[in-house]
Amino acid sequence: MGGSFALALKRAGLVKRVVGYSKSPSTTERARQMGVIDVEAPSALLAVSGADIVLLAVPVSATEASFKAIRHLITPTTLVMDVGSTKHDVVDAARRTLRDKLGCFVPAHPITGKEVSGVEHADAGLYTGKQVILTPIERTFTAQLQQASTVWTALGCHVVQMSPQAHDAAYAAVSHLPHLLAFALMSGIAGQPQGKEFMSLAGPGFRDFTRIAASDPKMWRDILIANREYLLEQSKIFQQTLQSLEKLIASGDGDALEAQIAQASQSRAKWRVASPKSHE
Repeated sequence: MGGSFALALKRAGLVKRVVGYSKSPSTTERARQMGVIDVEAPSALLAVSGADIVLLAVPVSATEASFKAIRHLITPTTLVMDVGSTKHDVVDAARRTLRDKLGCFVPAHPITGKEVSGVEHADAGLYTGKQVILTPIERTFTAQLQQASTVWTALGCHVVQMSPQAHDAAYAAVSHLPHLLAFALMSGIAGQPQGKEFMSLAGPGFRDFTRIAASDPKMWRDILIANREYLLEQSKIFQQTLQSLEKLIASGDGDALEAQIAQASQSRAKWRVASPKSHE
């Protein structure tokens, strides 16, 4: 995500120099060789020295430590953003650590990505045509919020604003729960004696849905735990709906089952009309 952001900024002509830092020296070296960054910083703190824009592309569980590492060189005009899939916990981390620099932080979540991670998969076109959710808080500076919106728009994104809580509630339903279901489905099938044979017979629908089960385990562990309150609420709703369908199947009530399927199909069709471009 961070590498793609850097490449997109360069392609759009929005930056003169990109400085990168990673705990893994091989990562920053690879980023420099690929032209993703221009300079390798020896520390997170020095990476933000003199920067106009700072993007944290780290696991959500590492956000607080990252803020602590960089806060002393954040200036009143610095724009600080993240790309985390959860926002309430990220905002709480910012409140605890950034203190008088909190207004510089604009929480962001680009609604895009790949099931693979690492700078070697950086893609300058990753954000083109995608949504970016900004979740400013009461102390967010107006100038930084406007700058964040301008930057993402210049990268070809559709910018939406909402509260951190509204964001987490929504993405528990449309992103975090689907990932949880994909993980459970793959584990459930793979754990059966004939699991490998079953999966060899799967069609494109199964492959499309379970593709997200190949996502980075550590990253998704952090996301699911960070948003567990909203996620578990959505999981209960899903389980209740599933049990309702199971009862119709068990009873052999085909008409009622067809009506439920039709309702889901109609909901999907209405969503496609309202939002013709799908996002992940």
